[in-house]
Amino acid sequence: MMPIDQLQTEIARALDGDVMHFFVEKDELSVLVLRTRIADVLQKLRDDPAIAMVQLMDICGADYPDRPERFEVLYHLLSLKYNARVRVRVQTDETSPVPSVTDIYSAAGWFERECWDLFGVAFSNHPDLRRILTDYGFEGHPLRKDFPLTGYVEVRYDDEQKRIVYEPVKLVQDFRNFDFLSPWEGMLPGDEKAATLKPEVKS
Repeated sequence: MMPIDQLQTEIARALDGDVMHFFVEKDELSVLVLRTRIADVLQKLRDDPAIAMVQLMDICGADYPDRPERFEVLYHLLSLKYNARVRVRVQTDETSPVPSVTDIYSAAGWFERECWDLFGVAFSNHPDLRRILTDYGFEGHPLRKDFPLTGYVEVRYDDEQKRIVYEPVKLVQDFRNFDFLSPWEGMLPGDEKAATLKPEVKS
């Protein structure tokens, strides 16, 4: 297994001026690079024989609404030769697309679609960028921090129409009658009968 400091040295050499920042979290190396350079960075990490990150394990997103570029796209790479992992990060906003890396890693096709579906991060030059986990007419992106927990619509089967219908979410609270009585004070509903009964006196 390649030590982290050696891996960092090799990546710094291979990427030259493309690295914005290195940091280590939980014994894993992360590299922050410019969004526009992501395809070239991953190509170098894959093809450099001293690094050989030949496998793309995952692409995922993270949402930080308070940042000007609220989204991070994270590429998890694995070197089978050196038994080493690296996480490459780019930052983007709601309107700036990230270059697709499907030409470098074919597995990126589904991962980028998932990131688009759940976070709304667009990928330029993707061959088939459409939803993959939510329904065709789904509104919004459910892993954004500002997405409502209840969603915007609810789906149910209508027995009269004999089909699936979409309706706006309605959270109706049933009418409840609260008397605010403590169970140790006063009389609770159903106790009226018990109050009329007299305890038996044994002689």
